[in-house]
Amino acid sequence: MKLENKVIIYTQETCSPCQAEKEWLKNNGISFEERDIRKNQKYLQEAIDLGASATPVTVIMKDNEKEVVLGFDQEKLTKLLNLTN
Repeated sequence: MKLENKVIIYTQETCSPCQAEKEWLKNNGISFEERDIRKNQKYLQEAIDLGASATPVTVIMKDNEKEVVLGFDQEKLTKLLNLTN
């Protein structure tokens, strides 16, 4: 049985890489939870705690492990989400 990945993406409205990554995730059939750091101070703090200085920040929870991807790194996301081109 394949465990479902949980994907959280920290974004802000004015971030074009964020929009691109959300579109990419949708196109690959990956569901995700979006957390807008401008609308919720708690999300901003979470992103900072993850080591972010910019958005997007993507957290992928799989098999009780947490992977953090800073920026829209399509190659790393593809690998972590077990996608094949």
